[in-house]
Amino acid sequence: MAVWVSAGGCGLLSPIRGRLRAAVLAWRVPVRAAGTGLVYDVVVSGGGMVGSAMAAALGHDVHFREKKILLLEAGPRKVSDSLPESYSNRVSSISPGSATLLSSFGAWDHVCSLRFKPFRRMQVWDACSEAMIIFDKNNLEDMGYVVENDVIMSALTKQLDAVSDRVEVLYRSRAVGYTWPLTCHLSDTSPWVKIDLADGRRLETKLLIGADGQNSMVRKAAGIQNMHYQYDQSAVVATLHLSEATDNNVAWQRFLPSGPIALLPLSDTASSLVWSTSHEHASDLLSMDEESFVDTINSAFWSNLHHSDFIDTAGSVFRSAISLLMPSGTATRQLPPSIARVEPKSRAVFPLGMGHATEYVRHRMALIGDAAHRVHPLAGQGVNMGFGDIACLTHHLSTAAFNGKDLGSIKHLLQFETERQRHNLSLMAAIDLLKRLYSTSVAPFVLLRTWGLQTTNALSPVKEQIMSFASK
Repeated sequence: MAVWVSAGGCGLLSPIRGRLRAAVLAWRVPVRAAGTGLVYDVVVSGGGMVGSAMAAALGHDVHFREKKILLLEAGPRKVSDSLPESYSNRVSSISPGSATLLSSFGAWDHVCSLRFKPFRRMQVWDACSEAMIIFDKNNLEDMGYVVENDVIMSALTKQLDAVSDRVEVLYRSRAVGYTWPLTCHLSDTSPWVKIDLADGRRLETKLLIGADGQNSMVRKAAGIQNMHYQYDQSAVVATLHLSEATDNNVAWQRFLPSGPIALLPLSDTASSLVWSTSHEHASDLLSMDEESFVDTINSAFWSNLHHSDFIDTAGSVFRSAISLLMPSGTATRQLPPSIARVEPKSRAVFPLGMGHATEYVRHRMALIGDAAHRVHPLAGQGVNMGFGDIACLTHHLSTAAFNGKDLGSIKHLLQFETERQRHNLSLMAAIDLLKRLYSTSVAPFVLLRTWGLQTTNALSPVKEQIMSFASK
C-alpha cells in the first residue's frame, strides 16, 4: 500500500544500514542546563497508558531490581480509589494478551477491583447486506474487556508506587532536547543519551524509550521518518444508556458506507459508542439534541436503508449454499440493544489517521505505542498493539539484564523491532484494507465482501486464527 512506502521506494522494514550514521546525529534545543545529573538505566518519555505500563513492567521485573528507571510525564499525577458514578467516554477494548501483561505486574487486579466489563461475543455486520461474522469461544471464555482509560491509569499509578524505590516518576516534566551519543565511545564524550528538561535539569540514560504519542518528540529528535495518512473521518464517542437491562456481553460493530459504528458494553445498562464517520457528519452528531442523536444511533444499527434486492438475493443464495455444505458453520444473528439516552456532556470527537515509524529503534533508543504506530479504531487494537510492544521489549531487556548486557545495545533492540514490525504491519494492513473495503456501496465490491464475510463466518478454524492473532 502506497501509504507505507516512502517516496524513495524504501519499505518500512528498513535495513540496518544508516543506523550507525544516524546514531551520531545530535539534535538539541538550546536550554540552560543545571549540570549533569544521575545516569538512569532506562528513561521512559511519556506517562500515558503505554509509557506507564512500560515503566511498571520494568520496575516489577526480577532482573531489574538493581536498575534505576525514570518515567517522564508532562501531566499531573492521576490516581483515584473511587470512581464517579458516570462512565468516562474514553475507553479501551483490552485483549486477553494485554490483560495477561497487566496481570504480570499486578495492575489487572486493581482494574478488577475498580470496574470493567468482559464481553464473550463480537458481532460484525454489513449495512449494505445481510452478511455478518460472529466471533465467540465455545467454552464461553472472555474475548476481551472494556475498561475506562482512567481506570487503567489509576491501576498503573498504584503499581508504579509499589516500586518507587526502582522507578522514579517526574510529573509535570517535559523534555525539550536530546543529545545522542556516538556509537564508538570516545574518552571525552558521554556514552549515554542526554535529556534536557524544561526546568533546566539535564539527565542521562543508557536507554531512552519513546512512548510520547503520535507526535513523538523522541521520534522526531532521532530523525526517524513517520509514514502517516489522515483518514477523511473523525470518531464520535459517547456514553449511552440502554432501554432495558441485559447481560450486555456482546461487542457490536456495523459497517456503514460512511464508516463503522461500534457499541462496547460498560455494564448491564450502559455502553460506549465509537462512531467513525465523515468530519461533517461528526460535527452534526455533536451538535444534535439528545433525542435526535439517540434516534440516529438506533437507526444506524437497525435501518436497512442501504440494502438492495440484488445484493440481498445473491447473499441469500450464497448463504444457503454454505449452510448445505457446512451446516455447523452458521451462527444465529442477535439484535443489538436499543439506546434510550446519552450521558450528558459525554459526546466528543477526534480525527482519525494511520501512521508508522520506519524504524522502531536506534542506538540507545526505542519507540513503543503510538510513537511507533497509529491505527484506525475499527478493530480496537490501538492500545493492545502498544501493550504488545511492552511485552516484547520487556522480554528482550530482561534477558539482556540477566546476561549482563548493555541495555542500549542495538543488537537486542533490533530483535524487538523485527518481531513487532512483523506483527504490527500485518495488523495495520488488515485494518486499513477493511476500512477501505467497507467505505464503498458500489455493488460489485459489496457483493464480494458479502461473500467473503459469509465464507469466513462459516470457517471456524479461520475465525479462531483471527481471534488468536488479534489477542496477542
